[in-house]
Amino acid sequence: MTHGVLPSQALEAMLDRGEITVTAPLVDGQVQPASLDLRLGTVAYRVRASFLAGAGTPVADRLADFEMHRMSLDGGAVLEKGCVYLVPLMESLALPVGITAVANAKSSTGRLDLLTRVITDGGTEFDRIPEGYTGPLYAEICPRSFSVLVRPGMRLNQIRFRQGEAVLSDSAMAALHDQTPLVDGTPLISEGLGFSVDLKPSTGDLVGYRAKPHTGVIDLDNIGHYTPRDYWEEVRTSDGRIILDPGAFYILVSREAVTIPPQYAAEMAPYLAMVGEFRVHYAGFFDPGFGHGVPARGVLEVRCHEAPFVLEHGQVVGRLVYEGMTEVPNVLYGADMKSNYQGQGLKLSKHFAAP
Repeated sequence: MTHGVLPSQALEAMLDRGEITVTAPLVDGQVQPASLDLRLGTVAYRVRASFLAGAGTPVADRLADFEMHRMSLDGGAVLEKGCVYLVPLMESLALPVGITAVANAKSSTGRLDLLTRVITDGGTEFDRIPEGYTGPLYAEICPRSFSVLVRPGMRLNQIRFRQGEAVLSDSAMAALHDQTPLVDGTPLISEGLGFSVDLKPSTGDLVGYRAKPHTGVIDLDNIGHYTPRDYWEEVRTSDGRIILDPGAFYILVSREAVTIPPQYAAEMAPYLAMVGEFRVHYAGFFDPGFGHGVPARGVLEVRCHEAPFVLEHGQVVGRLVYEGMTEVPNVLYGADMKSNYQGQGLKLSKHFAAP
């Protein structure tokens, strides 16, 4: 048995075998190189608090304890900033033994500061689905910075499937970098590939964006539609440092250009909780082919916690954990499919017009 992340063609085979089932036909682009996009169903439940079902308990049983009201998503519905919602998804699972899954927010979801996590019947962790799980999937959604308009079929989360474990050791990652450079410079390899923040751009002094506290609703179907200044404040610096404000949400960019070779996938992980009062945000999957042949930097979704924190140019803020694929995907990010963020630098979500 080959260990690793399952590629697009294996996901299609899982669909054919009924290990992944859907309540509506798949749409173009839903099967990604190393993941499957998950789609919102037709109803949203406003709940009092985030929750996990807990061992042996269906989500529906816990929902009876926490539901405040429910609303149809047909025709569109607004999920309000600061509220928590639970939405049944159109996809369900019947995982075989040996196959586990992990979910994460899609890139555009994270860049809008939408906290979205997948929960399951009997689940004791967010976004983690054990082998043998059979049952429905739910998305927990908490808009943190902007209220959003959603409809059935929208794709806020994605799910990645693994057969065994194939995380690269530090020595294996160093050897891979020698063969196919993973960053444009000397790699910092320690339980993954470290990356740092760019606060000294090659031109100008714009280093990021900070979400405004009071804005209008964002319709997630509107692409390239919104004027950035209506939702974001520009963050500029001439000395290579900024002060993060508690509770504020920032879009920044990595100093390093990153490459994910076709036979690998990667996931963004926090660096160390001890390095500062902030976290690098939710969207964590990097697909095979990202940055391959087209330099692309990682966009950092940063939220500051309890105390103001000085962030300096070159400070290490996260790491990429690389895993092998069971085989090279039939489609690659940026090469065989529409990819909004290939070749990216500092960039807001696809919903905003170019500044």
